[in-house]
Amino acid sequence: MNSPDILHAAGLGLGTGLALIVAIGAQNAFVLRQGIRGEHVGPIVAVCAISDAALIAAGVLGTGALITAAPAAVVVLRYVGAAFLVTYGVMAARRILKPQALVSADPGSPGGGRGGLAPALTTVLALTWLNPHVYLDTVLLLGSVANAQARGLQWWFGAGAMLGSILWFCSLGFGAKLLRGFFARPASWRILDGGIAVTMVGLGVGLALGR
Repeated sequence: MNSPDILHAAGLGLGTGLALIVAIGAQNAFVLRQGIRGEHVGPIVAVCAISDAALIAAGVLGTGALITAAPAAVVVLRYVGAAFLVTYGVMAARRILKPQALVSADPGSPGGGRGGLAPALTTVLALTWLNPHVYLDTVLLLGSVANAQARGLQWWFGAGAMLGSILWFCSLGFGAKLLRGFFARPASWRILDGGIAVTMVGLGVGLALGR
């Protein structure tokens, strides 16, 4: 292996990883909301990045073959994930209908109390690990591309993909504070929660239908 090959593999991993993760999804919507509220951003970003790293590593190790060999497990996970996403979407919709439940970006403002760390981590773990697409995209797809690299470059590809995940979640979580001024108004939270509700329910229904 030489430096150009390593850089090419790592760069390809970075680009491929970002292409898969930079999209409107349940996990990203939750990280964005927590970032705007300034609640437990560090732990949530860490959980997302570590989870992605574990999934990418599993793909490089060839775990995708196990997923292909156990389609029934993916089906079960699909329905459990769909139920969770729809439930979360309904909860977001309820926040629109009950203005007193809307939270301003300032924790000291009326209705601006911080949520607990444990519930936040439980939610982000569920949004990450109960999503069957994460196994098909991250483990199976990224794993396949990684193992298509020349011998010895698979882990450099994986490292690039992991770096992309870290950069994305840090940007999404910590960069969201730039939007706090806009989200100081309850109407802005209605818009955000409306988008989250539609996204979550749409993803949940899509999962249930096998799309």
